[in-house]
Amino acid sequence: MATADILLLQKVEHLGYEGDVVTVRAGYARNYLLPQKLAISVTRSNRKQIEALGMRRRTREEKELREAETLAEQIRALSLTFSVKVGERGKMFGAITVNDLAHKIAEHGIAIDRKKIHLEQPIKTLGQSSAKIKLHHSITVDLQFAVVAEESVR
Repeated sequence: MATADILLLQKVEHLGYEGDVVTVRAGYARNYLLPQKLAISVTRSNRKQIEALGMRRRTREEKELREAETLAEQIRALSLTFSVKVGERGKMFGAITVNDLAHKIAEHGIAIDRKKIHLEQPIKTLGQSSAKIKLHHSITVDLQFAVVAEESVR
């Protein structure tokens, strides 16, 4: 099996990040990564480009980390309450899902991709619950929220 060492010019899902030198199958590099301008072949002549991409990546990661820390503080300060319809025995109609959480957070002016929010399973009971939000590979925030019956809010 022929392989090739390539330098990634941008993030490629399940492969690596900008500035990474990775070994892939030659056909994958030749037929997809190189024509799409996602990578270049590693040679002696492009070592300076490798260094420049590494610097750019470190700068970008530092900026992303600062933004994630700021966002984490904003999320920790949130107080979310979901008012839901309940049946006669206090059983909820429906459930609180990741989409509901993303919309409620967006109402407070914080845009979070729903894929970053993790619930073990949809919330189907009243009371306090929590969800994990992964903002950065090193920053995960616990979001606490309450689920109450509509009648108790009025």
